Amino acid sequence: LLTNVQNIGSLIVLPFAPLVTDGLGRRKAIFVGGTVMLGGVVLQVQSANVWQFIIARGLIGFGIAFSVNAAPLLITEVTYPTQRSTITAMYNSMWYVGSIVSAWTTFGTFRMTGSTWSWRIPSVLQALPTLLQCTLIWFCPESPRWLISKGKDQEAKEVLGKYHGDGDINHPLVEYEYNEIKEAIEVEEEIGQVSWLALFRTPGNRRRMRIIIALGFFCQWSGNGLVSYYINLILEGVGIEAAATKTLINGLLQIFNFVMALGSALFVERIGRRKIFLASNAGMLIVFSVWTVTSALFQETASRVAGNITIVMIFLYYGFYDIAYTPLLVAYAVEILPFRIRAKGFAVLSITINIALIFNQYVTPVALDRIGWKYYLFYVGFLAFELGFIFLYLWETKGRTLEQTAVLFDGEPTADALFVEELSVGARRRESRKIVSPERGIAVERRVDVYPYTKRPESQVTTSDMYEMKSWQNWEGSPRSREN
Repeated sequence: LLTNVQNIGSLIVLPFAPLVTDGLGRRKAIFVGGTVMLGGVVLQVQSANVWQFIIARGLIGFGIAFSVNAAPLLITEVTYPTQRSTITAMYNSMWYVGSIVSAWTTFGTFRMTGSTWSWRIPSVLQALPTLLQCTLIWFCPESPRWLISKGKDQEAKEVLGKYHGDGDINHPLVEYEYNEIKEAIEVEEEIGQVSWLALFRTPGNRRRMRIIIALGFFCQWSGNGLVSYYINLILEGVGIEAAATKTLINGLLQIFNFVMALGSALFVERIGRRKIFLASNAGMLIVFSVWTVTSALFQETASRVAGNITIVMIFLYYGFYDIAYTPLLVAYAVEILPFRIRAKGFAVLSITINIALIFNQYVTPVALDRIGWKYYLFYVGFLAFELGFIFLYLWETKGRTLEQTAVLFDGEPTADALFVEELSVGARRRESRKIVSPERGIAVERRVDVYPYTKRPESQVTTSDMYEMKSWQNWEGSPRSREN
């Protein structure tokens, strides 16, 4: 319970977090979450008994639910289009900054035997990033998509102009983005209030939810939970008993994780999401299989060599995990969700993750104690299932805006409106496209004029090239229901 209560707290609040994120805005939701977390930290630091400590951790979980639901949405909706995937991927990779601080803080404080400051110091440090977040969030712009959805079009244009158009609200890119967002939101608003059932009502949304729910379980049931929460048991299982050695390995592992995750985030747009996920899952399956064998050899024969190889396998395994499930878990989930269901859809991901975490934290220690290395066989089988699922169902989304990605999932996989390859075409093209409401399948036909800005190869296409085009010229037809 001491470990799990934070996840339980988040799980309780997550169904309500989208109401704050969509109602008050991304910035205010982050501030609300930060304020609640600060209250939890204060209560935790002055805990006089274990039950007060547990309640404090649950309160921190409440706050995390609000902040985690809003923060990635704000980042992905504000970021410059061609930098969106990289920066959103870097957002989740920053998790390891906190993990590094935590690991090395406890590396020092565990020696403070007989003093309550051995746990109070790590508790106090939790307040630092939250204080920075609550203070600095007011210097960040609000999401232009949220502003447009609330009828604050001029504010949205000013945000787009300042951050995407060098201060010029009439910049071609600003006009293109504004019109694309505006008209997509207008079509989505035809269906009115979005319910939770809307997440599963249409084929496009069911495709999204299939991927999002799967990724939520995959990110916790790939074997990583063994080390994330029970590294002491894992290391003891290969003969490492000294607390100093265990905390040192944990500290080095967190630094390694951060480097791998951040490095992968920088290449997300160049390599593509699908290729990275496939490489990650294939690598984890191979390495974890070896890890299982070496753990079995050590527990059956007490081989020192097998124990040392297991430590190497832990690092290699996390290397493969980090290239996809740390940077892309949030980035991919957020970009495949249209604006109207983005907060609720992302809450589903968080709920799934928390359910998987709660399962891990109650089942894993018992399984390790009773069946030892044989418990690893479950993860070997599940990793094989993951690889097959990713191969069959995860679509590539690189090179698209958020609105274009919505078209991809609501139409055919080949529906590539305004994709970057068009820029290498020398002739002007006039195309007919449909925007499909992700909630009720309402389609509106539009005509698109694409003016390629350059004939250079795709590899040389710049940000300006990608968006120096006229779009959304004329609407043809009217909103109408369409059978899916």
